[in-house]
Amino acid sequence: MLVQLVVTDPDALAEAGQLLADDLAELDAAASRFRPDSEIARIGQMAGDAAGSCTVTVSPLLAEAIAVALRAARLTNGDVDPTVGAAISALGYDRDFGQLPAAGPGLPLTTRVIPGWRCVDLDPATRRLTMPAGVQLDLGATVKGWAADRSALRIAKELGCGALVSLGGDTAVAGDSPEGGWRIRVQDVTGLPGDQPPSGGPSTVIAIRDGGLATSSTVARRWRRGGDLLHHILDPRTGLPAAPVWRTVSVAAASCADANTAATASIIRGRPALDWLASLNLPARLVEADGAVHVIAGWPADPAGD
Repeated sequence: MLVQLVVTDPDALAEAGQLLADDLAELDAAASRFRPDSEIARIGQMAGDAAGSCTVTVSPLLAEAIAVALRAARLTNGDVDPTVGAAISALGYDRDFGQLPAAGPGLPLTTRVIPGWRCVDLDPATRRLTMPAGVQLDLGATVKGWAADRSALRIAKELGCGALVSLGGDTAVAGDSPEGGWRIRVQDVTGLPGDQPPSGGPSTVIAIRDGGLATSSTVARRWRRGGDLLHHILDPRTGLPAAPVWRTVSVAAASCADANTAATASIIRGRPALDWLASLNLPARLVEADGAVHVIAGWPADPAGD
């Protein structure tokens, strides 16, 4: 995962970098489904071994991360669902993407019943988490955006400077912005504003002054199993990769967590996402498989030739 950190005060960069590194290490230990010793992995093992429902008290950090995921599920009517963990692992995405083989033997691509986010109960007062046996949580659809928000705000508050934190392309800003705003390149694969646009898909550079921006893509994280090309955004109604109507969806919102939620849900919703995003007045850029670009709710049109 590409991690980017920019601050408006160069003298604060080293300390900001340490704060970000500490935040990410703490979050990885709590919420990574790829670490067998992480808190969420241990809970998944407990749920797998349970005869009935599993109840456990979780750490404050994981409780907040799960609460963010459940809020996203509620706001999207289940399009973004944290109970897809077993389904995504069954499709081969069971380790850090950098370690995932690009190709492998075929898999049975059958519709799977997702437990559904409503079966997960979290008491915010006691941090007691209850869920049925066998449920595996995957917070990947929400945790990066929320983590970017959390770290950007912490850096801005503690160091008194403007901060941009981007985690795998999910970008949050806090504090004073530089003149002209924070410039962000929007494309299929995360890149820096000054990078040359990649081949295969259109890109553009925009500027934001607050909140966050996130891009979800069906082409950035793909792998092949047998004759099937798979991607990491699952439709909870089928347990299979969402139909690739959009190659990328980028959304700007009041927070990166909200932008990430809306972008991921739009991939799953397909064409109805255009009206849905417009009804929420969320500036967005949606790119079809053939490269055709749609912009809504005030998102600037792509410059010619970019």
